[in-house]
Amino acid sequence: MVSIVVSIHVIVCVAMCIIILLQQGKGAEVGAVFGGSSQTVFGASGAGNALTKATWAMAMIFFATSIFLALASARRVTGSIFDRPFSSAPSSVMPASKNALPAAAPAGRNPAGPATPSSTKK
Repeated sequence: MVSIVVSIHVIVCVAMCIIILLQQGKGAEVGAVFGGSSQTVFGASGAGNALTKATWAMAMIFFATSIFLALASARRVTGSIFDRPFSSAPSSVMPASKNALPAAAPAGRNPAGPATPSSTKK
């Protein structure tokens, strides 16, 4: 259901961008004074009316799908990351197998770190 609404939302977004870019600005008539063409594809005043209604319809669908997607994503959240207990150390990186033996420290070495000069014989 959510994927259908997301696809409708994307289609409406693209269509709304196209419809808004097709509309003329407020100062479009000034360009026609100096030899510009009057772009009357939809007639004398039909373009503003049809494109305005289409923009309003697309905006309504856009807001409806936005609200639906916001509510749908809020319902999926089961808790906060702050509700989980804090773990100070990460778990082991490599999974332990059943047959693995613990690694032995090399002979003559301190498992806590490298040998110090005082611990070696001269």
